Formats: sequence, C-alpha cells, structure tokens
Amino acid sequence: MTEVHRLSRQEARRIAVRAQLLTRERPRDVVETVRRLTVVQIEPTAPIAPSADLVLWSRIGSRYRVEDFQAARDDLSLIEVQGLLRSADYLALLRDEMAHWPGRGELKDWQHDLRDWVEANGACRLDLLDRLRMDGPLPTSALPDSCEVPWRSTGWSNNKNVGRLLEFMVQRGEVALAGREGGERLWDLAERVYPDETVVPAEEADQRINELRLTSLGIARAKVALAPGEPHQVGPVGEPAVVEGVKGEWRVDPAQLDQPFEGRAALLSPFDRLVADRKRLTEIFEYDYLLEMYKPAAKRQWGYYALPILFEDRLVGKLDATADRKEGVLLVDAVHQDVPFTKKMTAAIDAEIDDLARWLDVEVLRAG
Repeated sequence: MTEVHRLSRQEARRIAVRAQLLTRERPRDVVETVRRLTVVQIEPTAPIAPSADLVLWSRIGSRYRVEDFQAARDDLSLIEVQGLLRSADYLALLRDEMAHWPGRGELKDWQHDLRDWVEANGACRLDLLDRLRMDGPLPTSALPDSCEVPWRSTGWSNNKNVGRLLEFMVQRGEVALAGREGGERLWDLAERVYPDETVVPAEEADQRINELRLTSLGIARAKVALAPGEPHQVGPVGEPAVVEGVKGEWRVDPAQLDQPFEGRAALLSPFDRLVADRKRLTEIFEYDYLLEMYKPAAKRQWGYYALPILFEDRLVGKLDATADRKEGVLLVDAVHQDVPFTKKMTAAIDAEIDDLARWLDVEVLRAG
C-alpha cells in the first residue's frame, strides 16, 4: 500500500513553487521553460506586458527576450491551441481527443448541439479547408462565410460564424493557429502546423498528460470542478498526500519530496499557473486574490491588473503598476502588503520591480 505523505502547508507551497520554476535557480531556454510548465496562457490584455511574456520573464528574468519567444513560435517549436501555448511535442497527446470531438461515449446535450451546428454548416467547413489548402495561412477576415445556420449567442460571438467554426475545427484537429499578423490570427491546415508524430492512444495520452501536469504543479487534487482553460486535476498519478489544516487528499509528485528549497522574490502574471487554481491558492497559500480589471474602478481593492507578489514560499502582496513605453516609465501606483514586509522582503521585491523595469527598458516611477 502506497504511503500517504503528510505535509505541512509550507512543504506543500515549496513543492508548488519549485515545480513552477520560481526558485533561485532560474531556467534559461524559452522552449524548455514552456515544456516544463506544460502550458502558458495567451492573454492579450497588457497593461505591463502580455501575460505570456510576464510568465517567461518571471522565470528567466531580464535575460528573457521576446524575440526568442517569437522565433520559437515562428519555427513552430511552440504552438498555440485554443489560447494555450505548448511545446510542439505535446500536440501528439491531444490528437486522439481531437479525432473524437466533441467527446467519447454518451454525449451531453451541449455536445450534441455543437456537433449538429458543425454538421449543418458542413459546406462552409469544406470551403474553409479548400481555401486554406490553396492559400493558407490566412486571417479570419480573408475566409468566406458560407454558413447556412448562423451561430447564436448572447455574448460577443453572436453571428461570428467563421470564427466559431474555426475554433471547433481546431478542436477537431483540422485547422491550427499558424501565427499572428498585425494582431489578427492566421489559420492553416493542422497537418502543416502540427508535428508529424504518431498519435498517442487516448488512455496512454491521458496518463502522460496527468503526469506532465503533476510535474508542473508539484501538488494538485486528483479531481476538481472543471473550469475554462487548462484543468487543474491530475487523476491518480503521483502519490497520495494530505496537507496539515486542509481537508481531503492531494496527489504529489514524489520527485519533489524532500528536496532543498532556495526561494526568491517573483512578480507573477494574473494568469500565472501558480495562481490559476484559486481553490488551491486559498487552501495551501492562504492567499486572497481576484483579477479586478472587470470591476468598476471604484470597487477595486488592488488595481486593474495587480501582479501577485511571491516571496520565497509565500504570496505576500500585490503590485499595482502600469508600463508607459512612450514615457519610458513603469508607474508603480502601490505595493499592497498582505503581511508586513521585512527589510529583506522589501529589498528583494524592490529588486524584482527594478528587474522588470530593466527588462521593459523603462525607469521605475513611484506614485506620490
């Protein structure tokens, strides 16, 4: 019978921080960093910098170059799928799932609805594939809308027929995002974008995905409620663990147990994988955080795009800052302290703010 590891909250936090490459030993290579993290979310909102760049800078530091990131995307070492960036070799683990879209076994009503809508617009789907085969990669605006049944939604996607159809064709493994041009996405046939690798069978792929996910998270629940984006659950992989003061069982990466820990300060994107699982954030890190850019200004507590502040194994505050490239400044409106900062914490966090400004090639300007 497998031993159940008994961890303190501090041990659990250190496992999570180390797994996310946020210790003193920094990675250097962009592709290897994304491969280890398994996924980096693409998010266009950029009061300081695009989220993917912030995620990579927070690991690599001011050595990180956006040009290296773009080169990896251009040569398809990194590939974006449904708003999530992955290393190219990961795609083989997704292809079987794509082939069985919209799902295996008995489908739910919403899955039937999606399948029926795509089938009803089969002629448009074939038109898109033909056009991309002849002239791809192409932006959405260059692709014909011959849909017979419009896409109905109460949100922004209402009647955005080609855009929605392309997204489902990505999920089906037929088309892929081949890059961006002037902020607009470029589409091409998946066979010209994805690496020509053997498709990993579903059961083996699920096992490997869970293993990679646990390696990147360090500690996670076997099963959690599904939410948009990359799942936080890892299934039965790893070994069982309980965390002092937290209900329920966890799965822990045994390779992360009993390892030395050298922490540092880090400023994190609001979309960083360390803070993405809000339930784990509360249970293990005891950290209160909400991205407030969707709130009215008067109701914000920490700022429009406040960056979580990590110090060693604790999340200790939020940085409210904005980069103004034209003025050449990183305007720091506030450094919110969830706990009183010691002199050591203040010095390390200030140094990280200075490093962020150095990477952005601006000067720090503190409000007031």
